[in-house]
Parts: sequence; C-alpha cells; structure tokens
Amino acid sequence: MQGIPEFIDTAIKAAYINQLLNVGFDTIDFGSFVSPKAIPQMRDTAEVLSLLDLHETKSKLLAIVANVRGAEDALHFEEIDYLGFPLSVSETFQQRNTNASISEALKTVEEIQNRCEIKGKTLVTYLSMGFGNPYGDPYSPELVAEFVEKLDELGIKIISLSDTIGAATPELITSLLEVQVSSFEDIEFGAHLHSRPDQVVEKVQAGIGGGCRRFDGALKGFGGCPMAKDDLVGNMTTEIMIPAIEKEGFDLGLNQRELTESMKLVDFVFNP
Repeated sequence: MQGIPEFIDTAIKAAYINQLLNVGFDTIDFGSFVSPKAIPQMRDTAEVLSLLDLHETKSKLLAIVANVRGAEDALHFEEIDYLGFPLSVSETFQQRNTNASISEALKTVEEIQNRCEIKGKTLVTYLSMGFGNPYGDPYSPELVAEFVEKLDELGIKIISLSDTIGAATPELITSLLEVQVSSFEDIEFGAHLHSRPDQVVEKVQAGIGGGCRRFDGALKGFGGCPMAKDDLVGNMTTEIMIPAIEKEGFDLGLNQRELTESMKLVDFVFNP
C-alpha cells in the first residue's frame, strides 16, 4: 500500500487485512513504523493494528521498520511477531531507502536484534538488491554471502533475499539460495521477488529448487519497486504462486473461500 498516493482509509486497510487473516497465510506484512513524512500511507499503522481481529487467525504479523526508533515503536505491541528491516548490499540503495550507509545499517540491525531478543520478537532482515542493482555498485553471490555471514554473527535467524528490481533469473535464484541454505543451516531463508505475472511460476519453482520455503507475495501483484525498468514488474502475484507451490507437493492449508473473498476486496482497496 505504501506507494499509493491517495490515502487509504484506516478502516478499509483494517478490513482488508482482517480478511487476509482468515485465509491462513503464515505471515501478514500489515504495516510499517516509519516516518509519516517519508511514507504518509503508513502513518496509521498503530490504528490499523488496534482494529485487527486476531482471535481466530493462525497468521503472524510483521511490521517493517527503518531505524531503531521505529523498532521501539513496534516493540510496544504484543500482537506483532516479526519486525522487518531492509538491509541492502547496494550502498546507493541503502542511502536512498533508509538515509544511512551500509555500515550504519548493520549497526542498526544489531541494535534492533538486541531489542527483539529482549522482547521475544523475531527480526526478519530483507537483503535488498540481493540479485543485483541498477547503480553499478559492486554485486556478486560472494558479496551476498559476506552479508549473510555478518547477519549470522549477529544471531539473525530469518533472511529474505530480495530482488528489488525484478532482475533475477531463475538460474540465479536457484544457485544463490542453494548456496546460502546449505551453508547456513540455522537460518531460514526467504525470497522477496518481483516479477512480471508470466514469470512468477518459474521464479517460484527456482526458489523451491534452491531450498526456499518462505515466499512473499501480494494479491494481484500490487506494489513493487519504482526503480524497476518495466512497469509490469510488481510483487509476486499470490494467486499465481499458490497453485505453483502446491504443484510442487506442498499443502499450504489455505481457506479457498476466504481467499476468494480477499480477491474481491483487492480492487476496492487499491483502486477505490
């Protein structure tokens, strides 16, 4: 939702997320504790949280933060299970995304991780530009491994390799995940990929082939990165991902009726 210029009413956001909570997804990325000046759409995250019905759901809640202050705000809420922080292998993107250098961001990760451990929360670190960047900054699978090793030393247990601009090929997705999954057995690796709709299935298959069991998606693929060169490159389309994952032999245990109801709300929420 964060990239939509028109402010979405708090009650509408909450109604949409409540519907998603009925489907049975493992985790719902429901909001962000970030500067309202930087991302006005997310200024009501605390209010949205207060309207969520968590009594019957098995889904966990994840909130994105960009600094220690945002993490402290998020940690006040018992309902939140995961905090997500965007760390980049690209110095340029780290500055653009969080107004900090990579070295500063690593210190922030350490501080947030320490606070999460005290509060019994889990920090999910998104390794953005994990499959390359458009700035000419250094990139290689070996560089990604160096970042993962640093995060492992900090005790990070979930790392989501993020294809911020939709540039990853299936071959790179498989090989990159395969090496990390086999090298760091105590870390759960996820994949936050961006894709054209016609490439979603092959990217899911590539991720599963590399050992990934944690995928991010969005209904109808809404969202994405404004730096993607192709306007059709959005988030991975959830309704395409689900049958692709199930075809690989995984039972997701989702409520199809509730998923259908969620699909009906998408256009109303994102195109009011």
